[in-house]
Amino acid sequence: MLDYLLLKYLHVLGAIVLLGTGTGIAFFMLMAHRSGDAGFVAKTAGVVVVADMVFTASAVVVQPITGYLLADLMDVPLWEGWLGVALLLYGVAGAFWLPVVWIQTRMRDLALESARAGTALSPAYHRFYRIWFLFGFPGFGSVMAILWLMIAKPGL
Repeated sequence: MLDYLLLKYLHVLGAIVLLGTGTGIAFFMLMAHRSGDAGFVAKTAGVVVVADMVFTASAVVVQPITGYLLADLMDVPLWEGWLGVALLLYGVAGAFWLPVVWIQTRMRDLALESARAGTALSPAYHRFYRIWFLFGFPGFGSVMAILWLMIAKPGL
């Protein structure tokens, strides 16, 4: 019983970190972008890149490990029903998150170049921002759907 509760605690904690970090990163990047201040964007994006590497990446590793161990402990087949759908959505989230990490780094670098030159944010920065913004919907939406699946465990 203790193994189950500890695993479940770590799994829920990982989900909280994924959602919390994702929400925080999106909010702070959006606010920095809206300011139009290249220096502010560069500093914010710098912190965002670190937060993604420390918090999001850690949770991305912990989630499948604890999820697998929970499924094994409960004798739930991985690729059936709600869990199979959750795993597919986890793949979708990862497919959108990995490029976003690189995009955030490019946005940071481009904003830093603009800040140092004393110029407005470049068209390349704005192009990356639009992609970053659009990738957030399927990436974050997948995580939200996974959370619902974990809670509801619908019969699929």
